Amino acid sequence: MLENLQTLILALADDELFMGHRHAEWIGLGPILEEDIAFASIAQDETGHAQAYYQILTDLGLSTPDEWAFHREPKDFRSAHLVELPNFDYDYAIALMRHFLYDAAEKVRLQALTQSSYEPLALLAKRLQSEEKYHWLHARTWIERLGRSTEEAHHRLLAARDLLWPYAWALFEPLPNEPEMVEAGWISPSSTQQQEWVSLIQPILEPIGLWKAPPTEAELTHCLGARHGVRSPYFDELYAEFTEVSASEPNADW
Repeated sequence: MLENLQTLILALADDELFMGHRHAEWIGLGPILEEDIAFASIAQDETGHAQAYYQILTDLGLSTPDEWAFHREPKDFRSAHLVELPNFDYDYAIALMRHFLYDAAEKVRLQALTQSSYEPLALLAKRLQSEEKYHWLHARTWIERLGRSTEEAHHRLLAARDLLWPYAWALFEPLPNEPEMVEAGWISPSSTQQQEWVSLIQPILEPIGLWKAPPTEAELTHCLGARHGVRSPYFDELYAEFTEVSASEPNADW
């Protein structure tokens, strides 16, 4: 039971941890001041959410949040490959599209978790929803605004969608031992969450010409395995950068 709970919470926490880190890389680089501040604020929220998830495991007598974040082997992470992708050439269209696709999934996931039979997880999900609703509002507003604006903006969003599309669908890759988690009432099936995600984003993307058919099995192949410890080609560089300060003084009390 504890191993399954750990797997579930690490998938939730690791996604938030690295999404926060990727958003933070936009500090000082936003296309306008408003977006610079917005991404910085969202990054801070996501990192705080990761810490809150890790704290549930700490309360069970396992490692501290810092140990989970900074002192694991790559194979022990459960983050989706979508959040590990770099900010390619700091293309705002890519950052915004990832933000939209991820936070739509996060909205669905948190709603499912509020019904969790594991009370600490349900209570945390209800608390996080109050912050996540603003993330979703920000992402949706900008996707709709730019999707209806210039030809260049629309073209860049299409390119970003094509790049990220299979990675976004892979957010719903089933967790190890997921049937047992579902039976315990901790979470709804990944397939159910994926259907709800589609129902959320399709009515937004379709009218502005940004909807696309689900990826094929072949297109998904390179995006899968993340929940089982398979890291993306970008993880090692990401993790080296993320842990640079903690690695410089591994025994320090921060």
